[in-house]
Amino acid sequence: MTQIAPRAAPVPAHPARPPLADEPGTQQYLTFVLGGEMFAVGILHVKEIIEFGNLTVVPMMPAFIRGVINLRGAVVPVIDLAARFGGRPGVPGRRTCIVIVEVAEGDCRHDIGIMVDAVSEVLEIAAADIEPPPAFGARIRADFIAGMGRVGPRFVILLAIDRVLSVEEIATLADVAERPAAAPD
Repeated sequence: MTQIAPRAAPVPAHPARPPLADEPGTQQYLTFVLGGEMFAVGILHVKEIIEFGNLTVVPMMPAFIRGVINLRGAVVPVIDLAARFGGRPGVPGRRTCIVIVEVAEGDCRHDIGIMVDAVSEVLEIAAADIEPPPAFGARIRADFIAGMGRVGPRFVILLAIDRVLSVEEIATLADVAERPAAAPD
């Protein structure tokens, strides 16, 4: 297992979106590849990175829930981000890993694993280099994008991880998946 350095500051109860260009500061982001595109999540959400494997499949869950893992005695769901974004489920490869992130839902905090193709690096992105999310043209829901981080000549999609992994929304989708199909007349 690879452990991420301890947090520099506690995560606020409702983590805000990354600062936009008119706000001061630099934030750190863990970047990863998913379907050939570069994404990032704020480092303060990341708890650790683990090797992909040992998943227990849970029947009748939405396709984007790959299963659960036992993380030091805790049951942690693992979300396939490629499928969550509406694409085909990811195919685990040699560099596939699970990033354990902490998301806030009201006053509660939940650990959730996200399956990614490969982890890249931790980048510092200045607030001046963060653009607002595009209004159209993205292959994922606009509310999942917190901003676009400019890194040299390219952009990194900064995820609003609390929206991507909304426990309430995922529970609603799981309820829909559990309902029996209506019998034909």
